[in-house]
Amino acid sequence: MHNIIDKSVRIGENFKIGYFNVIMENIQIGNNVKIGNGVTIYPETIIGNNVIIGNNCVVGVSPQAALTSTLKKKGDLIDKLPPLVIGNDVIIGSMVVLYLGTKISNAVFIADLASIREKCEIGNHVIIGRGVTIENQCKIGEYTKLQAEVYLTALSEVENYVFIAPTVSTTNDNFMGRTEERFKYRKGALIKSKARIGGNAVLLPGVTIGREAVVGAGSVVTKDVPEYKVVYGVPAKIRKDTPREQLLDEKL
Repeated sequence: MHNIIDKSVRIGENFKIGYFNVIMENIQIGNNVKIGNGVTIYPETIIGNNVIIGNNCVVGVSPQAALTSTLKKKGDLIDKLPPLVIGNDVIIGSMVVLYLGTKISNAVFIADLASIREKCEIGNHVIIGRGVTIENQCKIGEYTKLQAEVYLTALSEVENYVFIAPTVSTTNDNFMGRTEERFKYRKGALIKSKARIGGNAVLLPGVTIGREAVVGAGSVVTKDVPEYKVVYGVPAKIRKDTPREQLLDEKL
């Protein structure tokens, strides 16, 4: 027997599946779903129509924490999370890990080796590149693009039509793990609609990147960036206005 599929699983029409898969209890699978080889889908997961899941994915897994983890101490992980929900027309690459309590909306593309932690919300038509890590409690708006190896720290929010170039990193702890005081201030970045972040930029905890703002490649952003401004440097400073011909406000 090549696959293990629990009897409680509800499967729609035109279902295609490879070899050596494990599909656990009380899972809902829509119509025209295709699953590759070596996939594990954990209980209660909800999968929409026209979904493709690549090889060796782990879908709907529960979060775990080390014994010394501050997450455990501060209650960021809870015993009962809602199921992972995957919308319609979603494409998931190989070796992707998706956690409980996350909602992935329609027409999302998730490339190989990506990881999306618990309690995240991913909007319609989002592209998540190869090797992207999205930590817990993040929100990503519609039509946003996260390119390869982006690291989105916990408690971050990215609005609609944002572009984030490869290897951008965000942070949420100015104390870098020292003192209990840090928990009062822990916060990820807020990236407003239609902003663009250049490759290898670093965003410090709690900064806001304004609407249609541009952060140059390699910049370190230490304070809020106003809307419609271009910043770059270490630390990033305002250099000019975002060119009008580049504004999505003029096109959408």
